[in-house]
Amino acid sequence: MKSFKSHFKFNKQERSGIFFLLVIIFSLQLIYMMFRNEVVYSSEASLALDTEAQKLLDSIREQSKLEESPKVYPFNPNFITDYKGYTLGMSNEEIDRLHLFRSENRWVYSAKEFQQLTLISDSLLQILAPLFKFPEWANRPKNKKKERSEKLVVAAVEHKDLNQATSEELKDIYGIGDKLSARIVKFRNRLGGFMVNEQLYDVYGLEEEVVLRILEEFQVKVQPAIEMININSATRREMEQLIYINQNLAIQIVTYRDSVGIIRSINELTKIEDFPANKIDRIKLYLSL
Repeated sequence: MKSFKSHFKFNKQERSGIFFLLVIIFSLQLIYMMFRNEVVYSSEASLALDTEAQKLLDSIREQSKLEESPKVYPFNPNFITDYKGYTLGMSNEEIDRLHLFRSENRWVYSAKEFQQLTLISDSLLQILAPLFKFPEWANRPKNKKKERSEKLVVAAVEHKDLNQATSEELKDIYGIGDKLSARIVKFRNRLGGFMVNEQLYDVYGLEEEVVLRILEEFQVKVQPAIEMININSATRREMEQLIYINQNLAIQIVTYRDSVGIIRSINELTKIEDFPANKIDRIKLYLSL
């Protein structure tokens, strides 16, 4: 028995080594636990930060949508163009009813009359009616017996001829200064005279609300005599004389004409890439087949 040596007896040096080994193991375990808690905390903090950042991005996107959405200003519904009618949600038939009515030099004087004429839905009328802006004289109370005759007088007398308006007369309109009045006259001269009121919208820098103010004072009463451009025989340079057709578009029209042999309808031109389809009604005034 005396010769038996226990495996659990250690000398002082061995006991010190075992103690330091246990200290190292415990320290490593402690460091691991601290590191793990730090990672979990930082992940939760990162998640919370990402949520806040996402909310901020969403609010920025919503604000951008509001800023980018087109602003619609009050307008006189008597002067709705094809393009504007389309953007307002009107159908082609509804727009055509208005244009046919206006071609007879007749006017609508209220939102109710506008709906009765165009047959737009009640829901669309609720959206558009707050934007309608009629001349002040249209909203004045009238004697029913004189109402019909007064409308005719307003249509025939109240407006001056837009093609005879001078630069000084145009400057009397609120929103028009020296530059805009000169630009309107210059544009009119390049056209050879306005054919329709809607051509005012094509003057660069002339805002819609200013156009409406002009049309309350001036209308195209006498159309100028112009020489029509035959789209099937005109040269590129002859087409370029029209203010709505630039050099590149004239080349495309000639190329298209050569490919089909003959253009049978002015509306065919809208098949050409980059053709200003929203101005086809104005361009038609100057072209023939």
